[in-house]
Amino acid sequence: MLELNIKNETSRLRIVVLGSAINNGPTPKVEEAYDPKSLEHILANTYPLEVDMVVEMEAFNSVLKKYGVTVLRPETIENYNQIFARDIGFVIDDIFIKSNILPDRERELEAIQYVIDRMNPSKVVRPPEEVHIEGGDVMLWNDYVFIGTYKGSDYKDYITARTNWQGVQYIKELFPNKIVKEFDLVKSKIEARDNALHLDCCFQPVGKDKGIIYKSGFREEADYMFLVNLFGKENLFHITRDEMYNMNSNVFSIDLNVVVSEKNFTRLNNWLRTNGFIVEEIPYAEIAKQEGLLRCSTLPLIRG
Repeated sequence: MLELNIKNETSRLRIVVLGSAINNGPTPKVEEAYDPKSLEHILANTYPLEVDMVVEMEAFNSVLKKYGVTVLRPETIENYNQIFARDIGFVIDDIFIKSNILPDRERELEAIQYVIDRMNPSKVVRPPEEVHIEGGDVMLWNDYVFIGTYKGSDYKDYITARTNWQGVQYIKELFPNKIVKEFDLVKSKIEARDNALHLDCCFQPVGKDKGIIYKSGFREEADYMFLVNLFGKENLFHITRDEMYNMNSNVFSIDLNVVVSEKNFTRLNNWLRTNGFIVEEIPYAEIAKQEGLLRCSTLPLIRG
């Protein structure tokens, strides 16, 4: 039995599901793109190749194993993108919550069913149909649950709007002892530099009291100021529009002082090291072309 335990983003990682780029399928057609960044690369004929993405994911796998993390992988679905395990489910405390994801992606959950079968069935939940919520929008910070959402009246018109107000409400009711704080995110169907697909595209905590943040990813300045006041401005690394586009906030913590980051994130990686972090740099720029990076590829099950 897996004794699930996730209370924050940075405690010592023990067990994680890491997505897979094997048998990834052909480059999607224009009309199949789920986000503006993928669309951009499909149109430019620069969409990532499976062979390159497999190499990047194996580099990530090697770093996780170097730190003694148990790494579980999804069963292979032929000709199918299974890289972004974060979207399909997430753990809060000892509860595994299955995401109501885009219908096309339901098979990804089936590919980790062998992992779910090792969990206590009473600790596995599936929200009702009207609840939209994805793991990239859910971020734990001890007593807090931060949730990215989109409050625009045109929510249903945005394939990039992944978590709705019903999703926020569902988590509030499921975890009455947590402080659930939602953040209204900027969305764009056509410009990837102005699209915070998930909360982890514009914010992520690192260590005990620090974070990476992109101010313009929040529709309301009050939401940004909430995080500034909680963490302290001096503890936040502010990324630029281009750094947000390149997914600088989507790094991944193995421990309080160990962060896996993309090797091209020079400014961020220098800041992390200056603040006492061990930075494990790996290549992940090809996977980034699909508007997802290191955190998106993982589904942590046990920390601590």
